[in-house]
Amino acid sequence: VQLQASGGGLVQAGGSLSLSCAASGNIFSISSMGWYRQAPGKRREKVTLLTSGGITNYADSVKGRFTISWVNAKNTTVLQMNSLKPEDTAVYYCNGVFKISPTESYYNYWGQGTQVTVSS
Repeated sequence: VQLQASGGGLVQAGGSLSLSCAASGNIFSISSMGWYRQAPGKRREKVTLLTSGGITNYADSVKGRFTISWVNAKNTTVLQMNSLKPEDTAVYYCNGVFKISPTESYYNYWGQGTQVTVSS
């Protein structure tokens, strides 16, 4: 299983960016996909999660500004980030919880990080 993240970049405060994450490989079942982020000198934190059933949750710091959704064949998510703040600056990591066969358990998979920088 591979997670390919794209998007990110540099934006001014108040601006918008979108991140996408595409899962590929031998995926039998998807439990959820989401995003984490890690700022310099800080621990990785969960930003948002989207279950296969469409349930979402968001970190308090991004509620009302970030939206995650499924696209296309439901193995790709898009994270729309609006009203960005300098404190949103971090490396963002795509996460997925997948099962690769009916007899396997669900496991965490990670994509490569993508940098989001918000200038003040």
